[in-house]
Amino acid sequence: MTTEHELTPRAGATFGIGSLPHRSVSDALDFVWNSTDIPTIPSLPRRSPAEGMIAQALVGIEGVSVGQYGGISVDVSTLDVDQFITTDLSSDAYGAFTAFLETFDERNHGATMVKWQFVGPVTLGVALVRGGLDASVAFPLALQAVRAHVAALEHEVDRVCGGITQLIMLDEPSIAEALEPGFHIGVEEVIDLISGALAVVEPGNVSGLHCCSRADWGALLATGASVLSVPIPSPNDEEEMAEMLVAASRISDHLSHGGRIAWGAVRTDGPIALSAERPWKSIMAVMCALVNAGVDPRLIRRMSYITPACGLGAHSDAIAEKVFAHARNVSMKVGEQATASLLTLGS
Repeated sequence: MTTEHELTPRAGATFGIGSLPHRSVSDALDFVWNSTDIPTIPSLPRRSPAEGMIAQALVGIEGVSVGQYGGISVDVSTLDVDQFITTDLSSDAYGAFTAFLETFDERNHGATMVKWQFVGPVTLGVALVRGGLDASVAFPLALQAVRAHVAALEHEVDRVCGGITQLIMLDEPSIAEALEPGFHIGVEEVIDLISGALAVVEPGNVSGLHCCSRADWGALLATGASVLSVPIPSPNDEEEMAEMLVAASRISDHLSHGGRIAWGAVRTDGPIALSAERPWKSIMAVMCALVNAGVDPRLIRRMSYITPACGLGAHSDAIAEKVFAHARNVSMKVGEQATASLLTLGS
């Protein structure tokens, strides 16, 4: 587990999650450098469908192609599951990624960490199964592709950014489906796939896992990710809160060993809140419930990030501005609470 001082500049620090709605790379770069504590390398599927997370991961796999509208085509006659998968950074799939790196030196003014994300092997495997591959081929190929691309991108960020700490998140929107009975592979294999992909993250960097659906805390914690990114549970949903509190002791262990939770405090799947008041009340209710269940109040504040709940690719630039403004407001309050707690306890 990564140590605490490597993970964040402050309690409640913010970073981005998922894609952004911008069509202009320059506008997106202005946005990511000014909106969060940890600059987030953007992905812009509205600029180009090639920047969709599945499309990015399929670059370099011989025999698999992505159509103009995202459809996957598999040519079994040319598919080579043993090939070395290369990452073509000149591809349109990495347009915003490379633009971020090309302008890093001129835009960076003291950042010690950058965050970026890549699709996880479970979600990519599901896409390959839907494209016609058998599960016994699709999921190992997905793991191979994710590991190859993440390693290549990690190396490029390190080369360009001079050894800056990288927070590398795997995005697994299909994990809830994968944990249901009747899925193509068993729960243990699901966890092993994610763990195997996270293992490619170098020791000096930080591994993370993002789940934009209702969290299965036991499964997420079992993957070994240093940062778990989850939507904030609804305090009014007794079942969802109960599921989190059952895992309170494991959450406590995760935090005490240097892990963190990135709380998706600002919902993005419905009407956007008019202010940060409701997200703030929700996160305080969740933190208080965990404290009452035995989690150290200092840890739950100090070891938390604040993010939007999910990506904003389906929204407008203006909505993205509002969501990140709310996240910043919640973040500052969490930071103030953490400082007050430390002062009170004399730490």
